[in-house]
Order: sequence, then structure tokens, then C-alpha cells
Amino acid sequence: MDKYREHIQGKKRIVVKIGSSSLRHKETGDFDYIKMEALVRELCNLRNMGKDVILVSSGAIAAGKKVIRMDADDNEMAFKQACAAVGQARLMMVYEKLFSEYGQISAQVLMTKNTIVNDLNRFNAHNTFMELLKMGVIPVVNENDTISTYEIKFGDNDTLSAIVAALVGADLLILLSDIDGLYTDNPRTNPDAKFLPVIPALTDEIMAMGKAATGSDVGTGGMETKLSAARIATRSGADMIIANAKDVHIIHRLMEGRDAGTLFLADKDENFFIGDYLTDD
Repeated sequence: MDKYREHIQGKKRIVVKIGSSSLRHKETGDFDYIKMEALVRELCNLRNMGKDVILVSSGAIAAGKKVIRMDADDNEMAFKQACAAVGQARLMMVYEKLFSEYGQISAQVLMTKNTIVNDLNRFNAHNTFMELLKMGVIPVVNENDTISTYEIKFGDNDTLSAIVAALVGADLLILLSDIDGLYTDNPRTNPDAKFLPVIPALTDEIMAMGKAATGSDVGTGGMETKLSAARIATRSGADMIIANAKDVHIIHRLMEGRDAGTLFLADKDENFFIGDYLTDD
């Protein structure tokens, strides 16, 4: 165990993000219940260790499309919003059942960009999260796709999870993805790409490595969004880890300080303000 990984064991407030492609069977698009149960068990075990836990989970739109089973233009906003309304209910139904089996209370929190950029909304959201954590509840967070439009969307849950981590003062963000971590290039197309286990600082060179896509055709975030999330999380004072969601038991291995995934070290900016990272270019 190296010096960078050892201190992960002491983290007290953890945000875990998992994407759509990691929750579903590739062949059918249906929920992977075995993986979802393992994920919930890992999170409940963190709670049993006395840690605060927040789950940021994608999957509402994809779940809704699977349920509705009708032909429509996937790019039509109203259709996607309707799918999100149906799918979010299904998603939370599964999570609620699984969390309750382990004696854990979960809560749904749906957010848009307006939740953060508006001072009063941000204040209220912070208070709600803190009260839920005080109660020992595990908030399950997603973007409110049912009402979101382009102007008020985060756009991807990598960004959302980093914003949540900053909002609640988390000291660790874990992004569970479909890749082992950060490489110097896309390992699927370049066999010479080198894996980077620890990133002490987000230099321009590191940020440029985010141009390669992860290959997921279900979610909305690639490596570029994950590096943007790392910038938010680390500047807010949290470490961040990108790890492969193929085996969600990696969560407890990471928390034990084992060498897996790419660790981005916190680089707290005393002038950090969440709203600065949500302004349109």
C-alpha cells in the first residue's frame, strides 16, 4: 500500500457515481440486478463503518425507454423526459427494495443546474443533504431529466457527482466507469497507451488526455467529462478515483487502500465556488 492510497481508509464522506452502462445487461438493456445488489451491499457496508454515503446513479432515461417499448425519435426532448419520468420511478423502486433488504434507508434527490446556480436553491439543497446524512440516510441522486432542458442541464452525472461532492464537503468521490482509469491515450485503440495510477495535479497535459472516448453507448460521459469532474472535486478538497465498474466490489478494495483505478489527489482552491464551474462558455 503506497502513501497515496493509505489515507483513503480514513475518508469519512464518500460520493459514489455509477453510469447507465454499468447498471444494465448489454445484451438486453434490462437492469443487472446482481450488480445492483452488490453495489447496494457495498454502500450499506460503508454506512455500517460509520461513513456518510451518497450514490449518484444514472439510468432513468434508459430504463424508461426499455419499459415503454415504443417507436419514437430518441432525440425528441418530450420523449426523453417522459422516459425519464417512467424510468426514474423504476430505478428508485429497485434501489429502495435493495437498500431495505440491508436495513438501510434511502432517499431520492433530483437536481438541475438551477439547484446550484441559484443561491437559495443551493442553500436548501445543502441543508437537505446534511440533514439526510445526519439521519444516516443514503441519498440516491440523479439529474431531474423530466424537467431539465438544455439551459438547466448538468449534461452528465460525472459533473453532477463532483458538484454534489463539493456541495456536501465530501472527502472522496469514486467514479465507477467502464474503464480501469486514466490512460495516456485510448487503450481500446492504442495498445501503447500507459495507465496512470496517481495524478498529483491536473495539468494541461493531463486534461488533454480526456479527448479519448470510453466507448460506452448508453451513458453520456466520456473521459473528458471525468477529468472535468476531477477538476471540480479536487479543487473543492476531495480526492477522486476513476475505477472499473465491472466488479463493484472494487469499492471496498479502494477503501482498504488497495492499488486500483486512478487516484486524483485533492488540490483545494481556497477561492473555490461551485457556480463558477456551471457557467456556459
